[in-house]
Amino acid sequence: MDCASLWLVLLLPVVAALDFRYHHQQEMEAFLKKVAQDYSSITHLHSIGKSVEGRNLWVLIVGHSPKEHRIGIPEFKYVANMHGDESVGRELLLHFIEYLVTSNGRDPEVTNLINNTRIHIMPSMNPDGFEAVLNPDCFYNKGRENSNSYDLNRNFPDAFEFNNVSRQPETVAVMKWLNTETFVLSANLHGGALVASYPFDNGVPATGTLYSRSLTPDDDVFQYLAHTYASKNPDMKKRKPCKTKIDSPSGIVNGYFWYPLKGGMQDYNYIWAQCFEITLELSCCKYPREEKLPGFWNDNKDSLLEYMKQVHIGVKGQVFDQNETPLPNVIVEVQDRKHICPYRTNKFGEYYLLLLPGSYVIEVTVPGHNPHLTKVTIPPKSQNFSALKKDILLPFRGQLDHIPESNPLCPMIPLYRDLQGHSVATKPSLFLFLVTLFHILFK
Repeated sequence: MDCASLWLVLLLPVVAALDFRYHHQQEMEAFLKKVAQDYSSITHLHSIGKSVEGRNLWVLIVGHSPKEHRIGIPEFKYVANMHGDESVGRELLLHFIEYLVTSNGRDPEVTNLINNTRIHIMPSMNPDGFEAVLNPDCFYNKGRENSNSYDLNRNFPDAFEFNNVSRQPETVAVMKWLNTETFVLSANLHGGALVASYPFDNGVPATGTLYSRSLTPDDDVFQYLAHTYASKNPDMKKRKPCKTKIDSPSGIVNGYFWYPLKGGMQDYNYIWAQCFEITLELSCCKYPREEKLPGFWNDNKDSLLEYMKQVHIGVKGQVFDQNETPLPNVIVEVQDRKHICPYRTNKFGEYYLLLLPGSYVIEVTVPGHNPHLTKVTIPPKSQNFSALKKDILLPFRGQLDHIPESNPLCPMIPLYRDLQGHSVATKPSLFLFLVTLFHILFK
């Protein structure tokens, strides 16, 4: 390192090292505000709403342009402590924030990731529940639910059956948050098991429930994402690491196969927010002793970073009319994996599609025009923290006033209830077969 580089490093801000213990609301807020103050050029702290008891639901954004979306830069998020007594994820995200901001400008990989990704981190979705835990237990504590005694991971609209529960302030805040950003990839952090669970959590025969599973049209991508996280976690890869009935080859499991649930957040993200989300169960004990926290950080740091990098797989771009005017709210999907809520461009005409390497046909649909088809080939590796960039120029002038502002095909009702068939979800996955075979041969 030359003198100029050394001087630059010395000028970078230094945040006081975060200790490995549980941080309650006041301490967590103080840490987040200190980070936002010391690293103001790459962070932005805001509250997306308040809990039942009036506590802020804090989100820290890390990125080269933290206060606003930049075209071509994908939005990523981590959410933890949805169940208030599942505490490990909350502390991991605080340490992950510290790791990101202190590594920026020092670690090339982290620096590139921050420059090319807008990262949203919510350490606690259920701060009231966390504060309600009085005598921590590994299995069940009072603070699992929010202050109105609602399980927040059963509180979202459900695509398979009516979920007529009272929508809670924390849930409403997250739903509104999802509408304000173009989130592409996400994970929510839980505890009580060691496994990466992927959608769907609920299902119908058309999604494969007759085979004890419920799979999305993007099942290959979801299994890849779950495997990416689990493969970097030494304990998650073990078969039955928590001595439970779950048998998860290589540390991943389909949510419905594990146990069906109604009103889950990961299904809502995928169906209504166009955001791929998985659920990470990070500890056999829901509220382990504080001296265990350094071990959890060591086991999950690489996984948290590697999973976030996957927001740069697949293809992205903008859709323009012949005058090169961006077209918002037009449908952009891969021809053979259409979503029951069609994925649409945002207000900048952007689309992001997470795909594994291979050849695909992208179908763009604008009301009043025939579908426009574009062939793309996704390379084996993403290029310099970027998905394959493919802008699509349509051979007509877009009548923007006639493109609906909202998605009329996606009401908050059980969308899959009357679906008769599902070409992808009812077929066994080659990826799952290969992962299972590898596990059998080399366990």
